[in-house]
Amino acid sequence: MNDSQPNVLLIHAHDIGQYLGCYGVDIETPHVDALADAGALFERHFATAPQCSPSRGSLMTGRVPHVNGLMGLAHGDWEIHEDERILPQYLSDAGYETHLFGLQHISQDTDRLEYDHVHSEGNLYPGVSPAVHQVNRARNVASVVSSFLEGGAYEDPFFASIGFFECHRAEEENGRFGFDADYYGADDPEDVRPLPYLPDRRGHRHDLGEMHGMMYALDDGVGTILEALADSGLEKETLVIFTTEHGIAFPRAKGTCYDAGLEAALVMRYPGVIEAGERYDDLLSNVDVLPTLLELLDIDIPDVIDGRSFADRITDGDDGDYEPRERVFGEMTWHDMYNPVRAIRTDRYKYIRNFWHLPTVYLPADVFASESGREVRETDGTPARQYEELYDLRDAPQEDDNVVYEPRYQDVRQDLSRELYEWMDETDDPLLDGPVVPGDYDEIQSWPHESA
Repeated sequence: MNDSQPNVLLIHAHDIGQYLGCYGVDIETPHVDALADAGALFERHFATAPQCSPSRGSLMTGRVPHVNGLMGLAHGDWEIHEDERILPQYLSDAGYETHLFGLQHISQDTDRLEYDHVHSEGNLYPGVSPAVHQVNRARNVASVVSSFLEGGAYEDPFFASIGFFECHRAEEENGRFGFDADYYGADDPEDVRPLPYLPDRRGHRHDLGEMHGMMYALDDGVGTILEALADSGLEKETLVIFTTEHGIAFPRAKGTCYDAGLEAALVMRYPGVIEAGERYDDLLSNVDVLPTLLELLDIDIPDVIDGRSFADRITDGDDGDYEPRERVFGEMTWHDMYNPVRAIRTDRYKYIRNFWHLPTVYLPADVFASESGREVRETDGTPARQYEELYDLRDAPQEDDNVVYEPRYQDVRQDLSRELYEWMDETDDPLLDGPVVPGDYDEIQSWPHESA
């Protein structure tokens, strides 16, 4: 490892999953791809939750949502517990100057996060009109970050959390949720490769073409920042992490515990330390990022962290104390409605336990009110989901063949069901005690009325 602590840039984006050229998708993202070529890419990196705030909370705390308390959206009366420590606090204690650029979305109270400096942060609900999010657009955030790097107005070492609004859907004048093609442009739907887990229909292609416009803007933002980093002479002494929080905002992705909902990009570049040009297919959870970063920076990892470091896996070729994961867990509790789900994924199998009367596939509000959502409302928006789902990922990688009741899979079903329960029990998952009330439950129960 380097003799001195590196600077750290953590670049994170909305609703992208692994929809990037470097992950084999038919889209041009040259700047993120170049970052991957110069660093390490993780092919099977999954978020703890298929939604924004809970996933981001896990990234920043190294703890799963039902442990850190952020089981719903930060603008929806959910907060991480008061005693939770987050990444900038760990780094501040280690001598880092901490900076926040753009979006964070793990707390309505930015002061709670204790960044030393907050630049251009717009902590707004991501479903409102696109005009509200000018401050968090990749172009604008990248411009502020570039000025910061080129101006040298920082103390070494520094940590910068850089959050882009892209590629979150936003409400348009017609009431539908799209990708603001008037601002970003769009690709011709006929030129877009369909998603493997959705039927090839006009609405899906239309929305994918529009999302491409946002993707190009996001990639340009990454390129602007990396160019400024190089021009400032900081490239060799900076650890750059690019990640996303969950799958794209399409049916069977965002808001579901299928792979398309939990998948998240993870690219890390640290010249001279992380082996360049490597692709790793280890099972990883985004709670693993924080302990890995702490180990790379020679900072003690607290015992309370749910994640495990993979630093030894990616540094000098000697795996050291690295223990590969045999399983990762996913969960969802609240979004814009109650959707309690827990899941376990191994190399071959995915087992999902649903704890409520739920539609076949949950569609978050922004997906439901989209062209893509309209294509599947009749088939996926009806309340018919089974309480248990089991998928053999070798035979059904798109998780479209539930084998939970097939006799030859009963041993697998029982084993994964037991492991999921044991994990929930060991981590004091409140869902085991019954339905989880929302953060504004007191307000719901408050009912001033006069007795008759």
